[in-house]
Parts: sequence; C-alpha cells; structure tokens
Amino acid sequence: SVGCSQRCALLHLQPHPTGLLARSASHADPPRLGSFGAVFIMLKSALGAGLLNFPWAFQKAGGVNTAVAVEMVSLVFLISGLVILGYASSVSRQKTYQDVVSEVCGRAVGQLCEICFCFNLFMICVAFLVVVQDQLEKLCISLYETVTGSSEGEIPYHWYTDQRFALFVMCLVIILPLSIPKEIGIQKYTSVLGTLAATYLCVAVIVKYYLMESHTVIITPEHSQGSWASMFSVVPTICFGFQCHEACIAIYSSMENQKLSHWVLISVVSMFFCLLIYTLTGVYGFMTFGRAVASDILMSYPGNDVVMIISRLLFGISIITIYPIILLLGRRRRGIVTHSFESRCRVVLTVIWITITLLIAMYVPDMGEVIGVIGGISAFFIFIFPGLCLIHIVDGFFFIHGRVILTVWGVITIVVGAFIFGQSTTIAIMELFYKF
Repeated sequence: SVGCSQRCALLHLQPHPTGLLARSASHADPPRLGSFGAVFIMLKSALGAGLLNFPWAFQKAGGVNTAVAVEMVSLVFLISGLVILGYASSVSRQKTYQDVVSEVCGRAVGQLCEICFCFNLFMICVAFLVVVQDQLEKLCISLYETVTGSSEGEIPYHWYTDQRFALFVMCLVIILPLSIPKEIGIQKYTSVLGTLAATYLCVAVIVKYYLMESHTVIITPEHSQGSWASMFSVVPTICFGFQCHEACIAIYSSMENQKLSHWVLISVVSMFFCLLIYTLTGVYGFMTFGRAVASDILMSYPGNDVVMIISRLLFGISIITIYPIILLLGRRRRGIVTHSFESRCRVVLTVIWITITLLIAMYVPDMGEVIGVIGGISAFFIFIFPGLCLIHIVDGFFFIHGRVILTVWGVITIVVGAFIFGQSTTIAIMELFYKF
C-alpha cells in the first residue's frame, strides 16, 4: 500500500477532485511528442498481428452482433485503463509501466508486474513468429504455383521447402542480427509500415467482400442460441488486439501537453480508430468466409491472390522489424555492469530468447491458441494493474463520494480482469489437455 509520506504527497498533488481533468505532470526530461504523434504511436502499438485474428474471433463469438457488443463494453475498460495509467504516471513521476505500478502499488505488486511484463512480451514474440510462419507457407505455395503451374496438392515435400526451415533461416539471417545491438534505430521507421499494413489489410478485406460474385457462406452461429462462453471467448482477442497499455505511459510522459484532459482525448481518439479498423476487418472477414474463416484471415484467401500477397508481405516485413523491439524491451534490465559483461549477457539472452520462441512457434498449430494465452496475460495490464493503481491513488482525494465511486470502479476493473485471466487460462489448459 502507499506509505504515509506518499499519501501526504498525493494530498498536495491532488488538492481538489476537479483537478483530475486539468493538471499536468512535470517529468524531468523535456517533452517532445505532439498530439498527432501520440495518436499515431498509440495506433502503431495497438494495430498489429491481432488484426489477422479478428474475423475468426467474430465467428467464435457467435456472430457480428455479439462480437461488436462485447467490443463496445470492452472499450470502456480499455479507455479507462489508459486514463488511469496516465494519471498514475503523473502522480508517481515514473515513465515505464513497471515503475509506475511499483511506485504506486508497492514493491511486491511491482515485481509481479515485471514478471507478467516479460512473459507477455515473450508470448507476443511467439505470436509474431507464428504469423510469419503462416505467411511464409502461403507465399511458398503461391511461388510454386506461379512458377510450375501446378496446384497446391501437387507440391512435393522437401526439408528445404518446409516453412519451418524458412522461419529458422529468417531468424538466423535477419531477426538475430537486428536484435543483438543494444539500441535499435530502425524502430522509428516501423510505425509507418505497421500502420500501413493494418490499414491496407482492412481495405483489402472490405474490397474483396464486395467483389465476390455471390455471398453463400454460413454466417449463423453454430448453436441456435449464443452462450456466455462464446461471448466471452472473444475477449482475449480484443485484449490482444487493443493492447497498447504497456507503451502508453512512455507515450504520455513524452507528450508536450500532459494535461489529463488532453490525455483522455488522445486515448479516446486512438481507441476509436482502432475500433473502426478492427471491427471493419472482423465484420467483412467473417461475412466473406463465415464459419470456415481461418484463425489467420490471410490464410483463408487463395495463394495466388495478388492483393493478399501484398498484405502478407507488408505484415511479414512489419512483424520482422518489430520483433527485435519487443525482444529489446524484454531483456532490458537496470543495474550497473561493465561493458564487456553487458555485451556477453545481451548476446546470450538474445540467442536464448529467439531460440525458445522459434521452437514454440514451429510446433504451435493454431495462431488462435497463442492469442488466447496472450489475451489472458494482457488482462493484467489492461484491467488488474490499472485497477490497483486507481484504488491506491484515490486515497489522496478529499471528495469522499469521488473516492467511493473510483474505488468501486477500481474493484470492478480488477474483478473483470481476474475473470478474463481465469477464463483464458482455463480454456488454454483444457485445449492442451485435450490434444495430449
């Protein structure tokens, strides 16, 4: 819990509840990020590999209406979490997610946050490699059909044409060299590429739907009546898709205008555009293929479709360049060490990280399973930790009714996050037990 000295500091920092939407934080480093840049980086943080999974999630949820309804409810908690984290950063004067949670909620919760943070980044890297592997498989099939004129069923198997071997070569030749350096300068170029890939895929899915000669796919739920289980099964995918909370504190602390009212506007605008792109892709992808939609929407299209080949290339290149950034965040640790020791540890950790994620990705048959695990873990960053931060911060408010309302909302957020994490974990264990 927050100590007496911290409580007193909070009282001075927040003398009146109306200051929630008016005050600004003063961090040590000079801010340099404008509103447009903040929205753009938030979009890049959220729009990623999860976009490929949304049409399948709509099918899994039991239809468009159910999935959109769950999306809208989830959006309230997503925006709430961003606002809470921004305010917690201004109060604690910290600039990373882990440091904010540790400063506001205590060292024990901070250590739990550190563990969840690293594991979540690790599983995101696995998901990225699964996506790249799927796209490599489809690209190899497309190339073979174009060169030989044969069909997919006539492709002979060779170890050097296996997509897992291609993924290994890509990790060895491209990802490993990009991941070893201490600082990765290419990061500033990936934001444009990732956002372009997401926007292009969304537009391509919509256009492909309207270019279809007939729409005869089955889009009705598999069961006559939707169940609560099917409704909530889409939540992990939503959490994975909209997950930008780990980066939001770094974005907030770098902004020129750090008034919380301005941060609320940035959060709402960013999540609105994410909602628009995710929903359009999910709706039209599901309506195009119905129950037969793959967990990766690009795998549902023919291998010789030029429009989707471009989408695969864009997504593949974007993910290959983002993977080293995720790895850098996962291996970064504070401490005073010699340069030679740091270099050796960096190389060893990078090789181990890539090797393990590669082995897992090679033998994961379905991207949806990885998304389920990541979505469960992301519940900590979207729901549980922001809820804990809110409960600790409201101790400094003089307005008793405001404290009660915000405390209740913090408790609700924590309970919802715990439920999502428990459900996702249970489903993952049951599916693993069923396979083995």
